[in-house]
Amino acid sequence: MTVLTPTPPTAKAADRPRRILVFSTNNISDPGIDLAGSSHLHYSPGVMVIALPCTSGIRPSWIVHAIERGFDGVFIASDGDECAYLPDCAERSSRIAAQAQEQLLAKGLQPRRLKMAAICSVCADPFAKHVQQFATSLAELDARTEA
Repeated sequence: MTVLTPTPPTAKAADRPRRILVFSTNNISDPGIDLAGSSHLHYSPGVMVIALPCTSGIRPSWIVHAIERGFDGVFIASDGDECAYLPDCAERSSRIAAQAQEQLLAKGLQPRRLKMAAICSVCADPFAKHVQQFATSLAELDARTEA
């Protein structure tokens, strides 16, 4: 069993890479993420990817746990409408994200630390852009929190 324990931040928020946990899917988003890496596209070195069969299998508590354990944010690379397992995967995934944001808010954590976007098997550039933008948003969020 792998335990996700990122090291606590030691530098000021603006000076360190964002630690982002990405939930991807084996058949849809993971190949696009792999393509981003093999194409040497730039995004935060703090990105860690966990592949699952379907985004509707993510539990809101996993997202909350990741934030509580030190990840700056969680990015769900959703199947969108291309899921091979469930015809309503996108709707289920949206409900999971909304539930996670409610749980984050209830624990005094910022719901904007969660982002979800559909990433397809050839979406290397969109994935890199989403993660770069998310990392920038997280840095701004942390800077406001430190002030």
